[in-house]
Amino acid sequence: MTPNQAKKLYIETVGCQMNVLDSELVVGSLRRQGYVLTSEETDADVILFNTCSVRQHAEDKIYSALGRLRRHKRSHPETLIGVLGCMAQKDQELIRRRAPHVDIVCGTGQLARLPELIDEVRRTGKPTMALSLDRTESRHEVEASFESYDPLRDPSMRPSPFQASVRIMIGCDKFCTYCIVPSVRGPEQSRPPAHIAAEVRQLAAEGCKEITLLGQTVNSYKHQAGDGRQYRLGDLLALIHDTQGIERIKFITNFPRDMSDDLLDAVRDLPRVSKYLHVPAQSGCNDVLRRMKRLYTVEFYRDMLARSRDKVPGVAISSDFIVGFPGESEESFQRTCDLVRDAGFKNSYIFKYSPRPGTKGHEMFADDIPEEVKRRRNNDLLAVQNQRSQEDNRRFQGQRVRVLVEGPSKTALKSDSPGPRQLTGRSCTDHIVVFDGNERRTGRMIEVDIEETSALTLFGRVVTEERIGGDVAAASVRESRVSLPVVI
Repeated sequence: MTPNQAKKLYIETVGCQMNVLDSELVVGSLRRQGYVLTSEETDADVILFNTCSVRQHAEDKIYSALGRLRRHKRSHPETLIGVLGCMAQKDQELIRRRAPHVDIVCGTGQLARLPELIDEVRRTGKPTMALSLDRTESRHEVEASFESYDPLRDPSMRPSPFQASVRIMIGCDKFCTYCIVPSVRGPEQSRPPAHIAAEVRQLAAEGCKEITLLGQTVNSYKHQAGDGRQYRLGDLLALIHDTQGIERIKFITNFPRDMSDDLLDAVRDLPRVSKYLHVPAQSGCNDVLRRMKRLYTVEFYRDMLARSRDKVPGVAISSDFIVGFPGESEESFQRTCDLVRDAGFKNSYIFKYSPRPGTKGHEMFADDIPEEVKRRRNNDLLAVQNQRSQEDNRRFQGQRVRVLVEGPSKTALKSDSPGPRQLTGRSCTDHIVVFDGNERRTGRMIEVDIEETSALTLFGRVVTEERIGGDVAAASVRESRVSLPVVI
């Protein structure tokens, strides 16, 4: 590489929205060092993998990618390879053994040091690691080891230039027995509200219309300001609500026990806050919840659902479930199916249990549910949820919903057909909406009349606007109806 030649960076991200945000911040910091992004691994001077440890499949994918690069590293020793994030934090020594050609292993709390680590490897020619302390240390020491850094945002890394995520807290104190997050992301730490508000203003200035606040248990957010005022999530929503340019605010993921009345009041009363809550249940059986150490009962969860719907009329709620957790009987699984039938979830994310070394569940319980049983329960629960979603979505037929247009649907991206394209967006209840329209609407809020529904999608026509005597009025003129079925 010549002195004036731009340094090229390749980054691949696996896992949750928190990882996607981490990758954006990493790219932002490395751009300041003169790096430009490339979409080709073998064209890069630095190759980074931002990893996830929630399921085995995510780790297998990374090791497969590292294996493919072994020969490339041998012929291009100047290329640096780094493993970042949760898998790096959890398995640093295993990564060294399985992929000795990796130059940098950087844990979740040390990403701010990445430019420094790259320079160190270039200077010394030796691999390096940067990891946060493990949780056997005092809480203060662990918190101090998770370095924070300025939000060096990079719009090119976002799935949409009009949508961005903002981390309001890191870590988790819940210690569910199946979950590795507390070990790799540390204890709960909430960012100062003033810092969050400044970041939201920055994103609005860059053209963002929708902000998603992120936290492992986002409704556990709690911060005491310098003046002694205690901020909870509802207070934070009120603080950023009137940011000029921001039209919609969402937040994920919620913990059932922390769904407070003041937060629900904020969701109800603040018009720019989405009427949508993602609140994982994980199981509909108290015995399983106890082994998971979820800290609530099915009865508590059902009461929380009822309270949320009473406080926020029309709110949409989604959930997560794990099937095949150790000791889950057929009766236990059927109780989960009953909860899904009764709860009216917008949708549910369903996962087969995967034992994770480093979790309490891996130490305490044998993985005693056969894979074929897990697969069958996954499919059965998905069928129950899809049927329930289809029934629930029918209530939108004939309604008009406000949609933030995200761009062409996946079907439209695969089509070369002339004429109007199928666009997609989401309503204020986070429902996917598909309609025909012009791509110049991307990033705008529009109104759509819903005419057809499926388990996953609402289909409709755009309500256009016409000028009457200089005034803008909603008209009955609509763009052509989208064809069914659509897969997005």
